[in-house]
Amino acid sequence: MSDVTISRWSGCFGLLAVICWLAEIPLWMIGSPPSVYDGAALGRYLFSIRDIALTRVLLDQGMYVALLVFAAGFRHLVRRANPDAEWIGTLAFGAMIIWLAVTLVADGLEGGAILDAMSGKADAAAVRALVEGTLLIYNGSIAFMVTALFLAAAGIATFATRILPFWTGVIATISAALCVACVPAMYFGAVDYTKFYNAGGWGATIIANIPPIIWFVVASVSMLLRPSFKTVSCAH
Repeated sequence: MSDVTISRWSGCFGLLAVICWLAEIPLWMIGSPPSVYDGAALGRYLFSIRDIALTRVLLDQGMYVALLVFAAGFRHLVRRANPDAEWIGTLAFGAMIIWLAVTLVADGLEGGAILDAMSGKADAAAVRALVEGTLLIYNGSIAFMVTALFLAAAGIATFATRILPFWTGVIATISAALCVACVPAMYFGAVDYTKFYNAGGWGATIIANIPPIIWFVVASVSMLLRPSFKTVSCAH
């Protein structure tokens, strides 16, 4: 398989990941979630949106598979463009694996809470514990940090190899910095979805999601449109 073919496949899967990502957004806006500290109310809420909540988990699985293909292609193109930069491409791929792994844990916890609620007799303590277990992982400080690591590595790799336009590296770097800025949100009070900046705040969620989405769109489109790759000469 040629580098151009790998680039185009990677771009296609990157856009597929974005489609799944965006498709989830309206599903998170359905209903009014109760406080995470009220397990009984959480159980009733998850029961009422059980099909929607499981669809979010399903879309996540599609997004993660697509992102993994994208990251593998990105690493390959970095290595081919400049063998000396292979380590940073590998770092980006490793960061993606960690990103997906920890978020899969959050999906598993959320799925467990949904299945418990589907019994019609949800265990309030179990549902609360499962949902609280997702808070720092899914759209939380843990996810923000590994997302930042991936984007920072992708930006450095872009600067070192030019497999993507220079300005996409700038977007990746800015996105990484914004994700890092959201990591301390876990220190700012009890979880409150209505507040801008805390472990469940809407502000951190937007800041740490929209810029990465923009980067994946421009990176994927660039991979689709670039006709060839020039190998960067390596000094020895």
